[in-house]
Amino acid sequence: MTGQGWLDAGESVLAVVLTIFALAGAVPAVIMGFQFLLVPVHGFVNHYRRAAPTTPRVAVIVPAWNEGAVIGASIDRLMALEYPDGHLRIYVVDDASTDDTPDVVRAKERQYPGSVFHLRRERGGEGKAHTLNHGIRHVLSEDWMEAMLIMDADVIYLPDSLRKMTRHFADPKVGAVTAYIREGSAEKNFLNRFIGFEYVLSQLGSRRAQNVLGAMACLAGGAQLHTRHNIEQLGGAIDTSSLAEDTVTTFETQLAGRRVVFEPYAVVLAEEPHRVGALWKQRLRWARGNVQLTARFRKLWFRPARGHRLGSISFGLTWFGVFLLPVFMILASIGLIGLYLMQSPISGVIFRSMWIVIGCAYIYTITLAVQLDPGMARAAWREVLVFPGLVSIVVMLSAFFPGLFTELVPALFGLRMSEGGIFAWYLAIYAWISLCMVGAWGAKRLDDARVPQWIVALYVYLVGYGPILCAVTFDAYVKEARGAAMVWDKTEKTGRVMG
Repeated sequence: MTGQGWLDAGESVLAVVLTIFALAGAVPAVIMGFQFLLVPVHGFVNHYRRAAPTTPRVAVIVPAWNEGAVIGASIDRLMALEYPDGHLRIYVVDDASTDDTPDVVRAKERQYPGSVFHLRRERGGEGKAHTLNHGIRHVLSEDWMEAMLIMDADVIYLPDSLRKMTRHFADPKVGAVTAYIREGSAEKNFLNRFIGFEYVLSQLGSRRAQNVLGAMACLAGGAQLHTRHNIEQLGGAIDTSSLAEDTVTTFETQLAGRRVVFEPYAVVLAEEPHRVGALWKQRLRWARGNVQLTARFRKLWFRPARGHRLGSISFGLTWFGVFLLPVFMILASIGLIGLYLMQSPISGVIFRSMWIVIGCAYIYTITLAVQLDPGMARAAWREVLVFPGLVSIVVMLSAFFPGLFTELVPALFGLRMSEGGIFAWYLAIYAWISLCMVGAWGAKRLDDARVPQWIVALYVYLVGYGPILCAVTFDAYVKEARGAAMVWDKTEKTGRVMG
C-alpha cells in the first residue's frame, strides 16, 4: 500500500472512531426514554397484588447531629402517623450534638413515655452510617422490633405514608421498601423547584421503571423501611466503608434474594439545599458513593443471575446511562468537532440526529413526568421547561431546524453570517454538549462568590440544572481518582419544611 493509501485508510478509521464517539451522545437519552416507556407499564406490572394491610412493630432510627431546630417537630409528626398505638417507637441517635438536641429529645421522651428514646453517642463525627449502627445495635438487642425505619431528622412523613410502605411486607420475599422523597421547602427558590422536578424524574419516574425491571438502584436515605430479618441478614449493621451506605444496603438486600420495592404513594417531605454550593457538596457525596459502589460491584454488571435482577442488561444500561453521562457527553463533542474539522459531510447529520433524539426523549419524558406530580409541575413550570438550560434548547432547535440561527434569524435583522462566524457557530454548538458542564461549574463559582441569588438563578436557567448534576459526577470521578478524603458533610437545615 502506498503512503497515500495508508493515509486514506488512517483517515477512514479515524472517521469511524469519531462517528462512534459522536453517536455516544444519544445513548443516555435513549436509555432515559426506555425507562420512561416502562413507567406506564407500572400500572400493570407492580407489587400491589402481593401487598395487603399489615402493621408490624416499627422501630424508627433517627440519626441526629445538631438537629435541635427540627427534631422536636419531626418526633411530633411521627407520633401523629396513622399507625396503631403501641406499634411505633422512635430512637433518636444523638451523634454528640453540641446544640440543644439532647434537651429537645429528652423532653419528647417525657412527653411520649415508652415511645421515644434518646441514644447518646459521646464520640461523634464518624458519619451517618456509624450513627445508625449505634441505634441498630440497640434495637436488635431487644425482641420488640419487627421492622425498622431509617430516616433523616428533618423529613416529614405524610400521615398515611408508613401504612402504605408496610403493606408490602405482606409478601415475605420483600426485604425493604422506600418512599417518594418530595422537595418540601415551605419557601421554594429556583433551586428547590429544579430539585423538586429532578425528584419527579429520578424517583416517581425512574423508580417506577425499576419496580417493573425488578431491580432497585437505591433506597432513599431518608425513607428506608426494612424487615427485621433483612437487617439481621445484612449483619445487623449498615456499611461504613462507602459514602453511599444506602445504595450498598439496597444492593446487598437484592443480592441475597430479597426484593426492594418503591412505593410512589408514600410521600416524605424533605428540605433540600437552597444554594448551588450546598447542592454541589451534597451531590458530590452521593456521586462519589456511586463511583465507589460501581467499582465494588464490578463483577455484577451485565451478568444475569438467578435470585436477583441487578446483573440484567436492562438494569445495567439504566445504571451506566446515568453513571457515565459525563463520559458520553465528552465523547460526543470530541466526535462531532473531529468530524467537522475533517470536513466530513456526516458531522452535521450526526449532530442533528443526536440532538433530535435527545429532544424527543426530553419532550416525552417531561410530558409524562408532569403528570406524575401535577402539583410540583405547576409550581416548577419554568424549571421544567428549561431543565437542560436555555442554551441547550437553542442548540436543540438548531438541530430540528437547520439554518435557523445561521440564516433565518440573521436575515430578520438584515444581516448575513460570515464564513468565520458560521465556523465558530458550529464549533460552539458541537462542543456545547460537554462545555455545558464547564458552564455548570461556573454556577458553583458564582454561588461561592456570594453574588446576588437572582444572578445565580439567571445563570442556571441559561446553562441548565441537568448539566450541574453531570458536572458533579465528573467532579466525583476526579475526587476518587485523586483519593480525596471522604467526608460525610451534613446538609444545613433550617426547619422550613411544609407541614
